[in-house]
Amino acid sequence: MKAIELSYVENQAILELNNDFELPKRKTNQLLVKVEAAAINRTDLVAKETGKLPKGNTILGVEVSGIVIESDSKVFPCGSRVMGLVNGGGYAEYAVMNLGNAMPLSEKLSFEEGAAIPEVFLTAYQTLFWLGELKSTESVLIHAGASGVGTAAIQLVKQLTSAKIFVTASSAEKLELCHTLGADVLINYHEKDFSEIIQQETVGKGVDVILDFVGASYWDKNLASLSYDGRLILIGILGGALVKDVNLMNLLEKRITIKGTLLTPRSDEYKARLTKEFSEKTKMLFETGHLKPIIDSIFLLKEVEQAHQLMKSNKNKGKIILKINR
Repeated sequence: MKAIELSYVENQAILELNNDFELPKRKTNQLLVKVEAAAINRTDLVAKETGKLPKGNTILGVEVSGIVIESDSKVFPCGSRVMGLVNGGGYAEYAVMNLGNAMPLSEKLSFEEGAAIPEVFLTAYQTLFWLGELKSTESVLIHAGASGVGTAAIQLVKQLTSAKIFVTASSAEKLELCHTLGADVLINYHEKDFSEIIQQETVGKGVDVILDFVGASYWDKNLASLSYDGRLILIGILGGALVKDVNLMNLLEKRITIKGTLLTPRSDEYKARLTKEFSEKTKMLFETGHLKPIIDSIFLLKEVEQAHQLMKSNKNKGKIILKINR
């Protein structure tokens, strides 16, 4: 089969199309999927840069959509359209998917749309509701609102709660996308201090939950933006990993909870439980179009390096997709 091979020359990562990979072998409670589309994620970029591959898989890619060609499942027999997380191996013609991570792909959605759902929507659902414990009467600040996870999070909050949604983004165009998806307060972080806007909009109370991809450079502003008993959910460290001169009294006074998470390294059991609950709560919302994946651009498999560079530039609005079998 063809797949993208990751290799290193003088510590420089190289992604190349290789037509001679062996088909992955399916185990019990797994599906063998003919992959039609895969999505690019920041976890792929991190794996490429660090060499820390998902479950040791030498082929990158953690979410795919396609058609089941080998199965022992009555729920997903051969011929089923599926989407879901994989433990690496997504940038390839065929991939194995744990049965617990598989979700049915509606005929109303394309394979490209299917590949744009699992990682970002599951991450958004997990961070908002399992970790952030967001309630309908509360408010949430979603950083990088036009990103894959950001666009998913806005929609999930809008469809599953009545919480007020604050977002940050880097341009008027990105903020307009956030607004069309349901965001209430739009903040261009290049032009305004988001913590000041939140203090004004909440009359000094702050927001209850923050989803943060940035990390260190937003630390002080995040703490200033949180309400008493607020929850800061850290998903990324684009703005650095080290925070200097942390005053722990600020956390104590506000009773702030901080949780960090990465979905890819989670256990198969955890992902299966998350997938099951998410699928049950959102299946009809995707069917009716109340939830929809946001796609920025689509590349051919051989153009994977261009796709990675686009994500690295932070210019995308929504998901970056690879077409596999076309």
